[in-house]
Order: sequence, then structure tokens, then C-alpha cells
Amino acid sequence: MELFNYFRSSASYRVRIALALKGLDYVYRPVHLVRNEQQAEPYATASISRLVPLLKDGESYVGQSLAIIEYLDETHPEPPLLPADALGRARVRALAQDIACEIHPLNNLRVLRYLTRELAVDEDAKNRWYRHWVEEGLAVFERRLADGQAGQFCHGDQPGLADCVLVPQIFNARRFDCKLDHVPRLMQIFERCMQHEAFAKTQPSACPDAE
Repeated sequence: MELFNYFRSSASYRVRIALALKGLDYVYRPVHLVRNEQQAEPYATASISRLVPLLKDGESYVGQSLAIIEYLDETHPEPPLLPADALGRARVRALAQDIACEIHPLNNLRVLRYLTRELAVDEDAKNRWYRHWVEEGLAVFERRLADGQAGQFCHGDQPGLADCVLVPQIFNARRFDCKLDHVPRLMQIFERCMQHEAFAKTQPSACPDAE
């Protein structure tokens, strides 16, 4: 397998964690978003969305981080990243989508660039935009964790899909100095995740293209 990704991309980090949790080997293919390498050939042809990450497995490509992680879970079932029961799977997907669908789309690089380049939003206002949506979204995640089904990790005592999505978002939140004292359960899980090799060895600073 080959993973086309960018070290600072939170969506890419999600997939790196999942691959590490599964113990799967892959070739790391850097795509530098700040330099717009995602718009250049041959990557632009391989990736319909011209986004990262993109997983190549044999001759097939899989895009979108959550789809990639579920693909890995179906093709390499152990250890599972989703619970065995339908309600558990729905809860974990909801947690993952609280970040991947509600927070991340408002705060990825192309959106922030549009704010500054097209709408002439200044740096301070851009950062306030970022912090607002991250802090609001993480508060929702925190409330969902209060349902009693979280254990050592987001769902039970083994890391799974929701943890793969949570950890990269906290890395980004810290980069932008977001408030995090209102999400204590979430932060406890984050700290526990970072003691796990799969999360630590795939973090942005450990990537071969880290700057």
C-alpha cells in the first residue's frame, strides 16, 4: 500500500494512526499542500478531489480519510476499529463525524486561504474563526463522551475510529491556541492516546516530510 499525505494534515494523520493500529506497512508519499503539490500531475489525476489523504492499494485508490479507515477495517479486521454492535458503531461514527464533518471542513487549509485571499479577512480574524468552530465542536464531542460509554478511550478500553479522528484535531487546536480546559474528558483520552505507540510514532513531527 501507498499513502499519499501531508505531515500536517489532520485527515492524513487519522489514516496514519489507523495503519499503525493495524500494524500495516505502507510507502509514505508526501504531498505538500502549502506548495500546492496536490494540484500537480500525476497526483491531480489520481486524486479526484485533489485532497489528501489518498490510499493506493494494489491498483485501486481510496480517498477520504473516514472511508479509508473503514476500508482498512473491512480488509484487515484485526484489531477492529469499530465496535461489534450496531449501536456502538453508530456512536463511534457520530463521534468521528462530530470532528470530520462539523469542525474540520470549516478549518482546513483551503477554507482558511479563501478567508484571507478572497475575502480579505485579516490574520487575527481568521484565527478567531478557527478557534470558535474548534472550541464549539469539541464541546459537542465532550458532551457525547458523557454518555458513560467511554472507557480508557472514546469507546471502551481499546483505541478505535473516534480516537483516530480526535487526536489530530487536538494537535491542530493547540497550534491555533484554542481553549481546551472546557473538555476535560476529551483531553484525558487524548493524553492516554499519546502514550500509545500508534499515535506517537505517526504524529506530524515524526513524519519524513516534517518541517
